[in-house]
Amino acid sequence: MPEETTSIDYVMEAASGPHFSGLRLDGLLSSPPASSSSSPAQRSSASASGLSPLAADSNFPKQPFVIGVSGGTASGKTTVCDMIIQQLHDHRVVLINQDSFYRGLTPEESERVYEYNFDHPEAFDTEQLLDCIQKLKSGQSYQVPIYDFKIHRRCSDSFRQVNASDVIILEGILIFHDQHVRNMMNMKIFVDTDADVRLARRIRRDTVERGRDINSVLEQKYADVIIPRGGDNHVAIDLIVQHIQTKLGQHNLCKIYPNVYVIQSTFQIRGMHTLIRDTDISKHDFVFYSDRLIRLVVEHGLGHLPFTEKQVVTPTGSVYTGVDFCKKLCGVSIIRSGESMENAMRACCKGIKIGKILIHRDGDNGKQLIYEKLPKDISERHVLLLDPVLATGNSANQAIELLIQKGVPESHIIFLNLISAPEGIHCVCKRFPSLKIVTSEIDVELNEEFRVIPGLGEFGDRYFGTDD
Repeated sequence: MPEETTSIDYVMEAASGPHFSGLRLDGLLSSPPASSSSSPAQRSSASASGLSPLAADSNFPKQPFVIGVSGGTASGKTTVCDMIIQQLHDHRVVLINQDSFYRGLTPEESERVYEYNFDHPEAFDTEQLLDCIQKLKSGQSYQVPIYDFKIHRRCSDSFRQVNASDVIILEGILIFHDQHVRNMMNMKIFVDTDADVRLARRIRRDTVERGRDINSVLEQKYADVIIPRGGDNHVAIDLIVQHIQTKLGQHNLCKIYPNVYVIQSTFQIRGMHTLIRDTDISKHDFVFYSDRLIRLVVEHGLGHLPFTEKQVVTPTGSVYTGVDFCKKLCGVSIIRSGESMENAMRACCKGIKIGKILIHRDGDNGKQLIYEKLPKDISERHVLLLDPVLATGNSANQAIELLIQKGVPESHIIFLNLISAPEGIHCVCKRFPSLKIVTSEIDVELNEEFRVIPGLGEFGDRYFGTDD
């Protein structure tokens, strides 16, 4: 073996190189000159200190964690990758298959297809594979080609759109062959399965699915971790899954601001975000899935309220030790988008009082208070502040300042929203470090018009049907 294989514990610890979690900071961390294409927060921070606020943290990771998975033909590489992704249940992992980068056969090669070696390095377009990895690592999306194994050519009119993610899994029989590709990997895994098992699988796969003959298998090379028995080795796969979960960890802004909480992402949550962000979704569906997400955010926010221990007697005559809900509670919605969150608040908290704050936003200043109606005893309550989108943070700061003026302790305020821009989180958390922010996703940035990107548009207009 060209490179020595070490223990899995050592490799996993040593493989904890650069990792980057959702927020695309490649341009920010290199401190480019301010330009018309940069975001407002980027330009203001660059003019002040030459660095973005997040770049001040010397340990802030810059790039995704890249894992290469190789092995003999039909060893179960794809099965291992699928099992890892399914166990993670996290949208921040993408799988890139080396087979997608097969070169299309020439007419001459197609005539002698049964003599063609599909397991030779020259069978792949490695340059395009490298371009794909580089684009994804820099935070860009990529159109991965789709290869038709029956005609041995790529589909000319269709691609697989792959977005940049925190963890990129590269899978293929020769994924370790090219040194440039290997150099981009933080961890290399070899799936080892008995030759007779691989031969049986390959005969079945290549004759049934691809119409190909049996070729030689790849010797194991360059692996950091070897998984014997492929997909049957659940212990090894569990270790890999745990390591990836560690790499995903919390969003980096949650590490900077411990008072920021992002609800745990699942495919259900990611799917609902996909729907409400789609410009073509119907109003009915937009409201339905927004309500579902809002309910999750509200429930998570309620989990941050103080509690007291309480014992009750169950129908079996047993004593159950649990907790009692916080009694002094109220909601405050920032008109008008925040009113979309009131139904979920009432559904979760029976008879809850809800106050209103209206702030006129002229551009991004958001400092003109127009109207407020709050419970008279609000200073004695914990407050759930409601606004589905945290953009610049200026309106939120104005509302929070009003609550504090009314006697609400800063630590008694929980700000609930669906999506947050990094600029808004910085703005609110720096001024009010004791309150809590609960959101379902942190987006990339604000654009020149102070709109959250990728965002979901004008939430209030879409929710209440006034966007026509």
